[in-house]
Amino acid sequence: MFEAAIITASDKGSKGEREDVSGQTIREILMAAGYKIHSQSILPDEKDVLADKMRELIKQDVALILTTGGTGFSQRDVTPEATLAVIERHVPGIPEAMRYLSLQITKRAMLSRAVAGICQNTLLVNLPGSPKAVKECLGFVLPEIEHGLKILRGEASECARV
Repeated sequence: MFEAAIITASDKGSKGEREDVSGQTIREILMAAGYKIHSQSILPDEKDVLADKMRELIKQDVALILTTGGTGFSQRDVTPEATLAVIERHVPGIPEAMRYLSLQITKRAMLSRAVAGICQNTLLVNLPGSPKAVKECLGFVLPEIEHGLKILRGEASECARV
């Protein structure tokens, strides 16, 4: 199975002032789906720090990088900007699908600035910051992400269904 890394963007979490429940939720979902966890990090909401960590993981050929937190309107919410600084190709369908699903639950989902994209052989996806939203969104997109990773990494060659 694929190797995945989890990055939680949280000023308080990085200082040990808040438990990383969302990152742990991602970990549990990925492990249940058969992913190998490469690493799990809690970093401050700093664009360069987040982008540098993403680049480090890409150099280590991690297949999937999932972030949680930092996708809202706060001045400190910079996870999408860090991701955009790293990716080479956009994958807009993933965050669009998550917003679509989440809009069925709360209209505030339209405020999500999450992005997804590819850099080299790595897929990066921004997830929401709440454990409940992580469960909903990741559960919804993970089966399709797995197929996308197989295509990206040359393990499958067809997307068409018969």
